[in-house]
Amino acid sequence: MTTLLEPRRSAVGSLDTSFTIAGRDFRSRLMVGTGKYASNDVMVRAIEASGAEIVTVAVRRVNLDRTQEEGILHHLDPSRIFLLANTAGCYSADDAVRYARLARAAGFNEWVKLEVIGDKETLLPDTVGLLEATRILAAEGFKVMAYSNDDLVTALRLQDSGAVAVMPLASPIGSGLGLLNEFSIRTIKHRLSVPVVVDAGVGTASDACLTMEQGVDGILMNTALASASDPVRMAAAMRSAVDAGRLAYLAGRMPRREVAVPSSPTEGLIE
Repeated sequence: MTTLLEPRRSAVGSLDTSFTIAGRDFRSRLMVGTGKYASNDVMVRAIEASGAEIVTVAVRRVNLDRTQEEGILHHLDPSRIFLLANTAGCYSADDAVRYARLARAAGFNEWVKLEVIGDKETLLPDTVGLLEATRILAAEGFKVMAYSNDDLVTALRLQDSGAVAVMPLASPIGSGLGLLNEFSIRTIKHRLSVPVVVDAGVGTASDACLTMEQGVDGILMNTALASASDPVRMAAAMRSAVDAGRLAYLAGRMPRREVAVPSSPTEGLIE
């Protein structure tokens, strides 16, 4: 049996501020999924290399029997990582609510990454269904982390509906297009009081770094790791990129200028 080792502490360490969702502190700002890997062994090694503490599981697509060795859950130790049930593949509020409840009944915690998909081709969220499911689940005590489009009004309404985190997309699920709208993501982060975790569309380390430089609290990714030629190496790269982007945001970049400015002083030069 392959088992997941405890995630190593982020290299950012004391240079960063705390990362808290619904009163729970996490060390890593990188969250990862469990789908599409060539094998469970590769999945486990990639998760370990990522340093992620939060790992999502699509409850509609996996065997919830932890005793079955071929199943994903058999290889994920909930005492070492934080398993986050995911309603991926749900196309209505009713389905999403049903599978969230099923996950909790099957032994998951009360947290859920909520997806209500509105279009099968783009996999973009159904805003109306998402808001409805968020209100229902939040009222039942679920800690809802809601996957949404990059729209400020939707994000504000999700927060008002009880979401403990809002997860706007960088670009469509599985596209690898990276962050398409920096302004929208920055605006959402600026206006919300709950954590903002970008979800979907990140393709490589530079995408992750740029996304974190917008000031968001974290990133969730799956396909970028699972579909890489070497998922374990890509997971390590993403871990470093998330840390680098976070530190760059905290440090504050230099101003952009349209003229050159010498890096050495021009006064007092030796003639």
